[in-house]
Amino acid sequence: MPCLRFAMVCASNNNRSMEAHALLKKENYQVSSFGVGGHVKLPGPSQREPNVYNFGTPYETIFEDLRRQNPELYTRNGLLQMLQRNMGVKRAPERWQDSKEVFDVVITFEERVMDQLVEDMNSRSQSSMKTLLVINLDVKDNATEAANAAPLALRLCEMLQAADDWEDEIDEIIAKFEDETGRKPLYTICFY
Repeated sequence: MPCLRFAMVCASNNNRSMEAHALLKKENYQVSSFGVGGHVKLPGPSQREPNVYNFGTPYETIFEDLRRQNPELYTRNGLLQMLQRNMGVKRAPERWQDSKEVFDVVITFEERVMDQLVEDMNSRSQSSMKTLLVINLDVKDNATEAANAAPLALRLCEMLQAADDWEDEIDEIIAKFEDETGRKPLYTICFY
């Protein structure tokens, strides 16, 4: 059975997608992670003052910037620890819309992110007609929920990887996942 390529996608490629990316990478899956927003947005000193970075800004640069700004605040709210984890997974946040990579499965962690990803896929020319399974697991954007969701994403990937033909078995896989976890993901098929 072929080895599937997975992508984890959230709004800004920091918390939920990176937590899942780190776990799947540790388990030796072919995995990447992306954001779909226009910029990488991280909490700032207030809700009106987020820290905004361009995709491609190295996590180390973001880490150093936040550490210079207010090390106590960003340690207390977990941003510095999250960025340290991210630095161990990859160099910088990447934007889905800029990627030319081809994946078999994408897992998103928010329905509006799934909608943006599907819209992007539908705007691309479908030349190869290769299928892309897009699954959404709704997960709140905080460290605890991201840590709880990563094993769920891993379980979904294990089930898909073990299938003889996920395209024929997807309804059964989703039903089994729902029975095991109590979570009912949304899914759709797109084409490259």
